[in-house]
Amino acid sequence: MPPTLASLVHHSALKLTVRAGEEHLDAPVRWAHASELTDPVPYMEGGELLMITALKLDAEDPEAMRRYVKRLAAAGVVGLGFAVGVHYKDIPEALVAAAADEGLPLLEVPRRTPFLAISKAVSAAIAADQYRAVTAGFAAQRELTKQALSDGPEGLLGALAGQVDGWAALYDASGAVVATAPEWASRRAARLTSDGERLRDGAAPASAVVAGAEDRVELHSIGTGRRPRAALAVGTASTLGTAERYALHSAIALLTLTTERNRSLQAAETRVGSAVLRMLLAGEPDHARTVAGELYGSLLDAPFRLVVAEVPASAPEDGDPFAGLTEAVESAAARAGEALLVVPYGERLVLLVVDGGAGAAACVAYAQTLEAGRSEVPEGGAGDEAALLLGLSAPAGPIAAATAYKQADQALSIARRRGRALVEHEDLAAGSVLPLLADDAVRAFADGLLRALYEHDATGRGDLIASLRAWLSRHGQWDAAAAELGVHRHTLRYRMRRVEEILGRSLDDPDVRMELWLSLKATSSGTE
Repeated sequence: MPPTLASLVHHSALKLTVRAGEEHLDAPVRWAHASELTDPVPYMEGGELLMITALKLDAEDPEAMRRYVKRLAAAGVVGLGFAVGVHYKDIPEALVAAAADEGLPLLEVPRRTPFLAISKAVSAAIAADQYRAVTAGFAAQRELTKQALSDGPEGLLGALAGQVDGWAALYDASGAVVATAPEWASRRAARLTSDGERLRDGAAPASAVVAGAEDRVELHSIGTGRRPRAALAVGTASTLGTAERYALHSAIALLTLTTERNRSLQAAETRVGSAVLRMLLAGEPDHARTVAGELYGSLLDAPFRLVVAEVPASAPEDGDPFAGLTEAVESAAARAGEALLVVPYGERLVLLVVDGGAGAAACVAYAQTLEAGRSEVPEGGAGDEAALLLGLSAPAGPIAAATAYKQADQALSIARRRGRALVEHEDLAAGSVLPLLADDAVRAFADGLLRALYEHDATGRGDLIASLRAWLSRHGQWDAAAAELGVHRHTLRYRMRRVEEILGRSLDDPDVRMELWLSLKATSSGTE
């Protein structure tokens, strides 16, 4: 604690006597300063004990003393020391009354106590307080380091909460709460998510203060890169003191070191993950499992899904296009305790996520967010194309990893053609091939193949298109197709011969029938 007026009064060597303002003796003293100016306020910063002999003051004028004391109090002066026996034998009643009315502590300084002795006492007390704070800070740093090494971030947060007599919370790069201490602070920390966005949007290091009815919260970014890797929140009942500030800065330094160390480890893990992926795709699951070891071994022991992500060719080049997806999936997997493999693969990003797990769900949720963002942009606008394209395979194991990659690649191809953010292979397998006919190239082929038939029907000389559709839908059964059209079967046979003549193709060829049927579907889907 810094020195107070009470501690100076109780200092046996100073022999100070309280003449007014006894109720405010607990005020901390930042410095002791002597001034005989009639108006020393311009030179005050607040928190000072002002010492005077009233050399230039009319200390017996009540009105002058009221103005003098009021200005001192307004400037933040915490006390007034009056030396008796110099210009006044005793403190004038006008000054005592003014100090009492304003509630400003007035201390009588005996002739034998020089102002220098008071200044030295204040300076020594401030130095002792700072020494105690530094010593406490080093002790806190040792304790925080010990907890961080033994129990990780959770232990560090617990020690920090005890040091500041409050609570602490750690957020990941996406703003999700990773850990809190004590546990009851989790709800309070969750309510600060929006405030933490200010840190994530700015360059590191960054900080913010949130003052609420419950507490005062400081938010600090963690990490040395352009974007914060994490954030630390500390809530206390009041402003942090010097010792508490040392503890907070030590925690930030330790978390930053841990984060940067984790980044180096992540780079090494990425290299291992790349080797594991290439072995899986090369059909060497046993070698892949050996390399994976404990790092990715649990991922290969259960069904996984393979995700392939790429950036559209028209997307602007702005930083890491996969950063948002990576952060979302890594955060979700970390909270669920799931293994995860994220590997840059050429110009693509490949992810192996647990089937049905939080990582897979995060991929889908992230794609839905991209789709929602596109829907808010007018057609043809800057966001008319998905900012990221994802293909998701069916569940697979290490032996079928190459097949899973092909499935994800096929799904990604459909996502690219449709401008979708995410396509799952299971959706393609469980659905119909007909939606694939919506491609412009397929429609162009269909229009070219059937154009002569449409032109024939436009002359009013028959209905070859409707007849061909009915005949193909009835698998070439003449009676059933003729009954559907309401014509004689000989009429239908004549129309089919005209189709062959116009197209120059035989309807006995199954490939021709398939092409005609798909072309009819493609042209009809464009008008339905």
